[in-house]
Amino acid sequence: MLELRNKKIAILGLGLENLALIKYLLKHKVKCEITICDARKDVKIKHPWIPAFAGMTKKRVRMIKISWQLGKEYDKNLDKFDILFRSPGWPLNELKSRKLKVESLNSPMRLFFELCPTKNIIGVTGTKGKGTTVSLIYEILKLAGKKVWLGGNIGVAPFEFMDKIKKTDWVVLELSSFQLEDMTVSPHIAVITNLYPEHLAPADPNNPNFHHSFRKYLNAKINIARWQKSGDYLISNDKFPMTKKIPNLKSKIVYFKKSELPSKLIGEHNKENIAAAVKAAKIVGIKPEVIKKAVVNFKGLKHRLELAGERQGVKYYDDSFATTPESAIIALKAFAQPVIILLGGADKGSNFKVLALEAKRRCKFVVLLNGRATPGIKKELLKAKFDKNKMKLANNMKEAIAIARAESEFGDVVLLSTACASFGMFKNYKERGDLFKKQVNNLK
Repeated sequence: MLELRNKKIAILGLGLENLALIKYLLKHKVKCEITICDARKDVKIKHPWIPAFAGMTKKRVRMIKISWQLGKEYDKNLDKFDILFRSPGWPLNELKSRKLKVESLNSPMRLFFELCPTKNIIGVTGTKGKGTTVSLIYEILKLAGKKVWLGGNIGVAPFEFMDKIKKTDWVVLELSSFQLEDMTVSPHIAVITNLYPEHLAPADPNNPNFHHSFRKYLNAKINIARWQKSGDYLISNDKFPMTKKIPNLKSKIVYFKKSELPSKLIGEHNKENIAAAVKAAKIVGIKPEVIKKAVVNFKGLKHRLELAGERQGVKYYDDSFATTPESAIIALKAFAQPVIILLGGADKGSNFKVLALEAKRRCKFVVLLNGRATPGIKKELLKAKFDKNKMKLANNMKEAIAIARAESEFGDVVLLSTACASFGMFKNYKERGDLFKKQVNNLK
């Protein structure tokens, strides 16, 4: 077990996971020195509770020393620390290039797996669908009467509920490639929803991590199963046979296709997400009637093909979570109606050729949201012979909705599925989706 007492600990990036880890160390009075390293100068002002943790006694202050290393000096002298807890957004390649001691590199997620009281952990990864899949697994287990906890990349740091977990509980985690890339332990049940090129260029200025090749991205993803033991399970989409190539895999592989259970979710891709969740629930031992009831009641997640409203016979769908060309193509295939799609945004190193061809087949109009990737999308649309008079650039969401409304008619679908990250015009995909819904609600 990793020894933290009397160690010099660097917190690399003060994100959700590292915040929760700091709270945990303070609560458990782990005697150590903590230095918070973050490029944001204002992060100390935003988190005044850290050195003055609620209920902290003078004795505890003496036990835990907290320092700050912010701004331009945030990544200096990292070799002086015993342990480095890296946020997922902190580039792992940059750390390795400094030739730091391998044993010093760690992450809150790795530590959670080591300390977690239960080994009943279900981990879900994939380019898309992992949030929907973990949420559905959670709902199925909860309906079955299991004590279950949901966390990870979905927005809840598992150290937030670590102290509440019992040995017989279940934990369901959404795991991103950045959380998995340095993992040396795998969950009891691992799920891979799908695998497409993503995160091959830096997009988020506050989280500059990215994968330098598709192969490295795949290697990060399959870490979810690489360390499994005999008696563990890997649930994989049968469209992606690369999981068969995981070296020395000891777990049992279970493949899924599409579920035909009644559901409120639209799109063929969601049939696959449901099938993955059903396979996991069956391994846990959940009865078929409970699974069916949970599936039919599940409403899905925000910003994933979410119906934002209907105006004058036109339906508006918020799929802001679609930040890759592949996910936008999947969204387009969910509709038989004529589609007006909103595309464009921050560049993640994607190729838009196939998306442009799909838009040519399925879209009556394209609204381009201004961003670094948008010129590339327009170029591919023109190459695909998409009518240049049926696309228009918008500089904000209000303008985009106005254009879409003017071009729509009864029976059409207006789809926010940008195929790009949101950074630039928007703070994140959630803000982008919320602004879309706000403008839809403002339509009379």
